[in-house]
Amino acid sequence: MAEFGALSLVPPLLAIGLAIVTRKAVLSLFLGVWAGGVVYTGSLGLRQTFDWIAAAIGESTFHAQILIFTLLLGSAVAMIWRLGGSHAVRDWAIARLDTRRKVAAVTWLLGLLLFFDDYANTAVVGSTMRDVSDHLGISREKLSYLVDSTAAPVSTLAISSWVAFQLSMIESGYEATDLAASEVPNAFGVFLQSIPYNVYAILAIAMVGIVVVSERDYGEMLTAERRAAETGEVTRPGGRPMQNVAAELGEPNVERPRLFSFFLPIGVLIAVTVGTALWTGYTPGASLYDTITGADYAVALIFGSFAMVVSTYIIGAATGVMGLGESVDTTIDGFGVMLIAVTILVLAWAIGNVVEALGTGEYVGGVAQQVLSPALLPVVVLFTAAFIAFSTGSSWGTMAIVTPIAVPVAWDLTGTHTMVAALVGAVFSGAIFGDHASPISDTTVLSATFTGADLVDHVRTQLYYAVTVVLVAATLLVAWGYTRVSPWLLLPIGVLMLVGLVYGLSTLDARRRGIDPTLPDEPPERDD
Repeated sequence: MAEFGALSLVPPLLAIGLAIVTRKAVLSLFLGVWAGGVVYTGSLGLRQTFDWIAAAIGESTFHAQILIFTLLLGSAVAMIWRLGGSHAVRDWAIARLDTRRKVAAVTWLLGLLLFFDDYANTAVVGSTMRDVSDHLGISREKLSYLVDSTAAPVSTLAISSWVAFQLSMIESGYEATDLAASEVPNAFGVFLQSIPYNVYAILAIAMVGIVVVSERDYGEMLTAERRAAETGEVTRPGGRPMQNVAAELGEPNVERPRLFSFFLPIGVLIAVTVGTALWTGYTPGASLYDTITGADYAVALIFGSFAMVVSTYIIGAATGVMGLGESVDTTIDGFGVMLIAVTILVLAWAIGNVVEALGTGEYVGGVAQQVLSPALLPVVVLFTAAFIAFSTGSSWGTMAIVTPIAVPVAWDLTGTHTMVAALVGAVFSGAIFGDHASPISDTTVLSATFTGADLVDHVRTQLYYAVTVVLVAATLLVAWGYTRVSPWLLLPIGVLMLVGLVYGLSTLDARRRGIDPTLPDEPPERDD
């Protein structure tokens, strides 16, 4: 393969930069892929550009499965809307969740509970809380932050599809060392030891809680929350939500919407997804751990979302609200609701094909290996993984690139499994931060999709908080590198640092604008 060096950074950084500046995600991503075609071929590169876009679907069963899942979720969302389920749960929740803080807290807690898969997490929590948060004047940007900054982090701290993949990467890393097979530790044990070193994920979850409880914001999130609270406009004027169910489907024709029209399909999604995951991972004699880590979560999500759609058909027929013909039409309309999300996902994956062909991850990893001080190694790995995830839009791709390199480097430099665990945690942290900061990340796209936010607005507002958290995380990793104090003692210090930063930055930003740092907790006046 040709060596492209620093040129390999141009396509992803161009796509990301244009998306942030122009707020036109589809155009920016396409131009990024096209730039990759030019670099790769040394000519106009259009044929290579469209080959990469086609390959984003055709060469990856996993990508195709996620697209099917996304389209089926769109159909289910459309059916629930037409059945009146969204209105029913909104009215039910409004009677119980009468403040922004309560809605935000429930969103955060739901995100913590649905730890088994980040895609399912964003789909369920975003769809569940969207109408309620709209009613109370919470911006779609804020809701997307609450969902996105809980989903992936919590998936790296419990048994999930993320952990199953990372375990295989830990094993690959140890295979590259000079250790005998009998001396290689259990991969799950290394993962457990790595948890307190996954500083960004832990602090990102804590940051959401701090923002929820304090009701303080800063940066562009403060602007978005002020707009929503004072005008009732939950999206920026001129913003383009990733889905707008009400605008595309109209109002449901249901006089008395029923709660089970919402909760039954959501329950079916969760139950069938979890059940199918266990089924795909089960082999005779397998332990529960082996069953969970061996599960095919993509298939489980498809089965779960399909069962969810079927349940809405049954509800429509049983209640007499929707016949078969109308249900089929609504299903097709639901595909249309997800059109922007699917387009962006395909282009984001195409960027992934570009960076793979140009060797972007290997180039960045090679540059980072030149910094080999044991004390600074965790923070170097953190930012290396962050940059790769930011540039490629793939957390899993980042883990696949960095973990097999980081494990043998840690062992060769220190000869301790503790350093290996520290670097595994740092890889997780960097991958998630890069994911949160990148508009070409699939989980970022899906978070904006299921909360109905503008993708670039979601990234721009979340970036302030993500950067705050990663700087604190880096500080703690540097402190651990030089002192070797227990990371469990450093984490509370990190939380206190975040509390101080949230209060300090929100106060300074509000003072600069001449406004109060907190918002009134009453919902804005709305026509509906």
